[in-house]
Amino acid sequence: MSTPIVVQYKINAPAEKVWRALTDQDEMKSWYFNISDFEPEAGKVFNFYEPGEARKYHHQCEILEIIHSQILKYTWAYPDFSPLKTVVTWELFSEQNGTVVTLVHDGIDNFKDLGEGFSRESFTEGWNVIIGESLKGFLEN
Repeated sequence: MSTPIVVQYKINAPAEKVWRALTDQDEMKSWYFNISDFEPEAGKVFNFYEPGEARKYHHQCEILEIIHSQILKYTWAYPDFSPLKTVVTWELFSEQNGTVVTLVHDGIDNFKDLGEGFSRESFTEGWNVIIGESLKGFLEN
C-alpha cells in the first residue's frame, strides 16, 4: 500500500466560499481547470484536460462522496495511459479566521510506471501550486 500525498493550507476565507470554489464550474475555471461536465453529485463522471491547447492529458474522474462544505472525494484517472485509478479527497475544516483545506491523493503509486510526469514529486508539486498559489490566491485576493 502506498503512502498518500497530503497537502494542507489554511485559507483566509469561510468554508462556504472555499466550497463554492471547489464545486462551481465558473469559479473552478478561474483557479483550477475548465471542467464543463462537472456536477457536484456522487456517481457523476467528469473529464478535463490540462490548460492550453495541447490536450495531452485526459483526466477522468468519478465523484465518490460529497458532503456539502466538508468533503469532496473522487477518482482520478488517465484513461489514455492506464486503466488504474487514484483517489483525491478534499477536506474542509472551518477555523476562527478561515478554512483549513487538506487534499489527500491516494494510490499515486498506480501511476509510477507512466513516466516522470506522473511521479509522486510531480503530483506533490502540482497540488502545492494548485492549492497554495491558485486556490489561495483566488480566494484571498
